[in-house]
Amino acid sequence: MRTTTDHPNRLSRTARTTAVAVAFAALLAPVTTTSATAAAPPAAGAGAGAAARTGAGQHTATQQALQAVVEEGLPGVAAEAWTGKERWFGEAGYADTSTYRKRSRADHFRAASITKVFIATVLLQLQQERRLDLDDTVDAWLPGVVRGNGNDGRKIRLRQLLNHTSGLSNYTDDPEFARRAAGPGFAEHRYDTYRPEDLVALAMKSPPRDTPGAAHYSNTNYILAGMVIEKATGHSYAYEAERRIVRPLGLRETTFPGLRAAMPRPHPVGYSRLHSKEPNAPIVDATEQNMSWLGAAGEVISTTGDLNTLFHALLRGRLLAPEAMREMLTTVHSEEDGFDYGLGVESVTLSCGVRIYGKTGRTNGSLSGLAATKDAKHQLAFNINGDWPKNAATYVGVVDAEFCATRTP
Repeated sequence: MRTTTDHPNRLSRTARTTAVAVAFAALLAPVTTTSATAAAPPAAGAGAGAAARTGAGQHTATQQALQAVVEEGLPGVAAEAWTGKERWFGEAGYADTSTYRKRSRADHFRAASITKVFIATVLLQLQQERRLDLDDTVDAWLPGVVRGNGNDGRKIRLRQLLNHTSGLSNYTDDPEFARRAAGPGFAEHRYDTYRPEDLVALAMKSPPRDTPGAAHYSNTNYILAGMVIEKATGHSYAYEAERRIVRPLGLRETTFPGLRAAMPRPHPVGYSRLHSKEPNAPIVDATEQNMSWLGAAGEVISTTGDLNTLFHALLRGRLLAPEAMREMLTTVHSEEDGFDYGLGVESVTLSCGVRIYGKTGRTNGSLSGLAATKDAKHQLAFNINGDWPKNAATYVGVVDAEFCATRTP
């Protein structure tokens, strides 16, 4: 899913854009689906809507990039940008291709791996409270859980879970698991429930990808991080995230669904091709799914507005003390994919040289992105309700257009 590049800061314009495309198009987590009767999207660009509620002139390039996503054959896309006091929303395509309902600012969607921002923030808060230390070993909190086939939790620090330097195998890469959760077996296994312990045990069947210290993205890291939160607090990671982040920030449209497969309304239909590489693979409705297969690595549901609120509060110091923020934004470069990993966040340099921090998320029927400058003066959150981008450059064009082709007044 990833390609190797040099460090983004040393890349040419073309290579920098490629690095972002890798990050935003490979979106890090498999995909899930609901029924095999979903209507296929109309022909590329057919009937695609374009809405720029406010500040339309400043975001012309972003709106054009949204339209380009639909013209690539994806059903619909919605984006919300914040530049100072301005709030701009744009959309293209459809939330439901059978009724031609447009995407809206109120749409809830599965933000998938953006969940990792919540999990890392909770662990950093627990460190501030001296209830744990990110330099504690995994084994100190979860004795014997990470063991076997060369895996050893006594040699892995909690910090290495958060910045993906643990070396642990990604359980979602297991072929049979991927078949059930995000492939041909989805219809039969859509409502299956997975325990965190079972997901970690699946990863333990494989040896470490790398020795600890080398950056390699793995959802296993955040399943373990969620287990550590429960061990340290006596509460689930969802409870702690809601208590510490969701409620204080007033994120009324953000939920941790647990075993609930249904989506809160309004929401787009999540269209999926279940990772099929066939160009004309059947499109299925992936809206409903039991997200325990991603859990602490990717279950959250949110909106573009709530995600922007979250990241603005985080970057402006409302959730973490300055030292904790420095830890979160200290990145480790991945030679595997050319991306920089912080604690729960990712960073890359865009084609115009702007450095952004954020997170991407992918699950069946949903591709999401959250990005901001370090000072939070320019932000973007967006979602595509389809999971088969033909052209990574077109997909990442939404981010590049917003931060490079527009300027904050």
